[in-house]
Amino acid sequence: MAITAAMVKELREMTGAGMMDCKKALTETNGDMDAAVDVLKKSGAAKMEKKQSRIAAEGIARVAVNGNVAVVAEVNSETDFVAKNETFQEFVQTVADTALASDLNGGANGEDIEALLATNGLSDLLVEKTATIGEKLSVRRFAKVTGDAVASYIHGGGRIGVVIAADGASDDAAKEALTNIAMQVAAMNPQYISRNDISAEELAKIKEITIDSALNDATTLPKPILNKLLDKAIGEKVWSDEDINNFEEHKSNMNYVWNFLSDAAKVQLGELAMADKASITAEKMFGGLVEGRVSKQLKEICLLDQTYVKAEDGKQYRAKYLESVSKDLKITKMIRFEVGEGIGKETGRFRSRSCCTDERNNPFTESSCVENNKRSRGLGKIKKPWLPFYN
Repeated sequence: MAITAAMVKELREMTGAGMMDCKKALTETNGDMDAAVDVLKKSGAAKMEKKQSRIAAEGIARVAVNGNVAVVAEVNSETDFVAKNETFQEFVQTVADTALASDLNGGANGEDIEALLATNGLSDLLVEKTATIGEKLSVRRFAKVTGDAVASYIHGGGRIGVVIAADGASDDAAKEALTNIAMQVAAMNPQYISRNDISAEELAKIKEITIDSALNDATTLPKPILNKLLDKAIGEKVWSDEDINNFEEHKSNMNYVWNFLSDAAKVQLGELAMADKASITAEKMFGGLVEGRVSKQLKEICLLDQTYVKAEDGKQYRAKYLESVSKDLKITKMIRFEVGEGIGKETGRFRSRSCCTDERNNPFTESSCVENNKRSRGLGKIKKPWLPFYN
């Protein structure tokens, strides 16, 4: 049977597969449209299998909301070109909608993904879209929140997706407040809702890291403690003669004296502090320094301790902002997905350094890039340097 252009077009519209793939499938099935669809499905599965070793670290996040339930889902592709593709974006939204309609809760580490793919033919759709788009696609994770009120936010066209839930209020003011908070979650990336969510073990770990960091950066220690370390570094000849002489010459200005000392001298000072850790940590002034630094860190990682950016005085904490909306409004859960976080990205398939292009959009050779940069500063008409998508 002769395979016509109309038949190829019809099959392509049905499946989204490439023109040559459609023609090949029709030829193989002697023009049987249904059989050709099956051939393309099998071909798509085979292509998907070949792509499994590739790294898919681009993509987008999408959200879905229905009443008091919200879902955020992340689907990865190999390149950001595909992430901008309408077909891919529609597929990601289908994943989010399917997760919302299911009784699965998901999680940030990919929980329930296999069960989700087994829902409503989503696995077959993934194979189909992989064949159509031509890249490895990966449904990485989804997560669901429920509450008296929920809100969602997508940032950067899908680079970051946030869903948040709260109890105690469900009116429009509460939903607007949650939307504002979701925007800040996207921007500030808090790790916890409040300090109460941090376990004793995690808090102890934060404190221990802060102590060691302060001791290793001994130049910032309280003056009485620092002076003892300096006396030891000089008196016991821990420092080199050059560092000792430089210190003696410039010690009248302790804010700048460190600029005249070697990196080795600063490291040695930290080693002296670590060696005397027990006695230094027993000092009340050092305890105050550590508590202050820990408190500052907790303000950065705890949502309710962060400053609300829309506050008129620029000082209002988010906890106070929520209280101003409703004293009963309490955030119960927040999920923030940033596309590709934690995934190692390939660099070999793309240019690893920037290059330049001429007026016809042809790349300059590496040697001519230097000349191009000179000309771009006003010595000749030239296009701006082209920056790579991947470094």
